[in-house]
Amino acid sequence: MNDSLLHINGLNAFFGTHQVLSNVDLCVRRGEKHALVGESGSGKTVLAQSIIRLNPALSLSGSLKFDGQDILLLPERALQKIRGRRIGMVFQEPMSALNPVQTVGTQIAEVLTLHMGLRRAEAWREATELLAQTGIHQPAQKMHAYPFQLSGGQRQRAMIAMAVAAKPELLIADEPTTALDVAVQAQILDLLSRLQHETGMAVLYISHDLRVVRRFADSVSVMRHGEVLESGACAEIFQAAAHPYTQSLIDAAPPPLDEAPSNGDIVLSTDALAVSISRKKNWLRRQSVPLLHPLHFTLRAGETLGIVGESGSGKTTLAKALLHLMPFSGSLNVLGNHWHDLRGKELTQHRRDMQIVFQDPFSALNPRMTVAEIVGEALTVHEPTLNAGEREERIIAALREVRLPEDIGTRYPHEFSGGQRQRIAIARALIVRPRILVLDEPTSALDVSLQKQLLQLLRDIQQRHRLSMIFISHDLTVIRAVAHHVLVLQAGQMVEYDTAQNIFNRPQNGYTQKLLSGY
Repeated sequence: MNDSLLHINGLNAFFGTHQVLSNVDLCVRRGEKHALVGESGSGKTVLAQSIIRLNPALSLSGSLKFDGQDILLLPERALQKIRGRRIGMVFQEPMSALNPVQTVGTQIAEVLTLHMGLRRAEAWREATELLAQTGIHQPAQKMHAYPFQLSGGQRQRAMIAMAVAAKPELLIADEPTTALDVAVQAQILDLLSRLQHETGMAVLYISHDLRVVRRFADSVSVMRHGEVLESGACAEIFQAAAHPYTQSLIDAAPPPLDEAPSNGDIVLSTDALAVSISRKKNWLRRQSVPLLHPLHFTLRAGETLGIVGESGSGKTTLAKALLHLMPFSGSLNVLGNHWHDLRGKELTQHRRDMQIVFQDPFSALNPRMTVAEIVGEALTVHEPTLNAGEREERIIAALREVRLPEDIGTRYPHEFSGGQRQRIAIARALIVRPRILVLDEPTSALDVSLQKQLLQLLRDIQQRHRLSMIFISHDLTVIRAVAHHVLVLQAGQMVEYDTAQNIFNRPQNGYTQKLLSGY
């Protein structure tokens, strides 16, 4: 095709003898926004890496033409002139992709000096302008920031600025909105659309989020087990999918929860719970900066409280305060105990009643420990008198609870998929039989089918044990599928707190209405 920028035909990829891509055909036209969708392990990221031959462990065969040149036939020297210059890439996790010991300004300016031949001062000015174009406030100041000093949305914008700095003809965006709240997601999508419109570049957008794809893409290709099952215009794919697998992805959104709120006993209550930090104001004085303004809410046995809000709204801060992982003021009552007054061994003893599942299980699970050691670690603290046989029985029971085979105990976290690692993290939390489970974005990096499976698993566990849950998420579809009550946070303040039905059907606050408008 004359307007074809990227044309892939019969592409195969192997890790050693293991085939990961099979006869892939894909076409991205100039100026087009093409989405590549599929579940975890479908081969989306492997295909993206193959386009710029980023992974030397991959053996490739077939045809992979960019602007008429077969990428597979080019020497490394010629590839270096294409990577970053004619093909830019936004990686899935900017915190891992950005150099932690260089400022974001240095990293963006480096692209301009290497590929555009700009002098250092000129490159710095151009990089500052690029940051400003991505919508980052105070770009001149943020140029001197290190990646850890920026929020998730800001890091993603910095990554986009670096990827488009050399004005590429093709931008590969690998899950650029994963783990971002709906408002920041919308901003990133609008930014990509604006840059694509202004520069005329093509975008290959990789995602498992069909809601985002439907809003953003002109055309779609669906992958499964390393194969492209179907391709077509976005509207046609969503209205009349030709392949049953595509239709199953479209139908995979979890259904809304139709249960009434619990009338059980109150297991957790707060009264004016607040969090502040002390920050240096000048060389003589410090000032108190509020992170969470006074909150009042309750949680009943067998009930789920959903916590929603944009990045920086205080969701994770609230989770840490509830678990007494950071200082707070006000009252926190858990199962009749005033946690504000607990210290040392007494606090450790009561912590078994409330456990947490963190957002990223790969970071939360110790890579040097086996699954059995990870899941059973809490027993060492809370039930040290168990003998080896009893301990093994408890570990096996916890793995069965989350529907994992009992023979995985000798394996390590890196040997599992994202969904399996999250189940291991849940098993670790459940093994001490808590009454309350706090889940901080547990489904943010999972595709729709895995999300649905994990949510159903959590609902089954909740019903069996009358477990109470505090579920933090930016995904309103997920919150509607699990929550009986919803608390909406904005800049550390509770702007709305009501039943899920009222929040989703009759939101009273303007901020809540804004969040739901993108839902």
